[in-house]
Amino acid sequence: MASLAARRAKDSTVKVVSTAFAIFALFLLGWILWTLLSRGLPALSLSVFTNVTAPPGQNGGLANAIVGSLIQIAIAMAIGGPIGIFCGTFLAENGKRTRVGAAARFVNDILLSAPSILVGLFIYTLLVVPFGGFSGWAGAIALAILVIPVIVRTTEDMLNLVPVGLREAAFALGAPQWKVVMFITWRAARAGIVTGTLLAVARAAGETAPLLFTSLGNNSWSVDLNKPMASLPVAIYQYAGSPFDDWVSLAWAGALLITAGVLLLNILSRLFLARAH
Repeated sequence: MASLAARRAKDSTVKVVSTAFAIFALFLLGWILWTLLSRGLPALSLSVFTNVTAPPGQNGGLANAIVGSLIQIAIAMAIGGPIGIFCGTFLAENGKRTRVGAAARFVNDILLSAPSILVGLFIYTLLVVPFGGFSGWAGAIALAILVIPVIVRTTEDMLNLVPVGLREAAFALGAPQWKVVMFITWRAARAGIVTGTLLAVARAAGETAPLLFTSLGNNSWSVDLNKPMASLPVAIYQYAGSPFDDWVSLAWAGALLITAGVLLLNILSRLFLARAH
């Protein structure tokens, strides 16, 4: 009886401590969101979406930064999405017990945990210095490198959850492997793959460090990928520490926009996953 009472006491203690830390984490999250909403909502206005960044006191906005972020993220996903999906498919279907698969999985794990600033420095050395300047292309490629490991890991994990019996049944009917992958395994795992892709977009949307070394930023309206290009994370970084109140307000507005976008992507991914099941 004493042993049973001790185990129950330990169980109750762990439950209380876990609940307390969970409540504390929720409190911190709520505090952050409240601060963001209380400072970001008053700063939102039509000029934020229609005007480009301007000198202090001239009613500037974030239109160029918003468009620049969307362009760079779209290009990054166009490059990194297919690479990540195909690499994850190879690891799940053909690379489980091969040296190539083990090496690819090891490199992917390193990229998944690597600081984003290292990716920025790598692209700076590879594309910025040799070509003589910052560019939107360099920023997009840096973001692509960041999203690839996320998509690879998600795709491999989701495909590994597909029952082997589905593959064997398709092979028994004489289907080649590429048809099995396209019409059986991808279709069965499409919800998880889409979810991972959306989460990769959310990660790319909030990255600042790699863009400082690649696309740098631009206070003027520019959609030329061969020149420095504005982005929301860089604009927030530049404006948040400014001594001018209107620039600080724009930084809060930009932070609110990124947070709302990431939240929307997470909600969409969960809805898509729930509908698929």
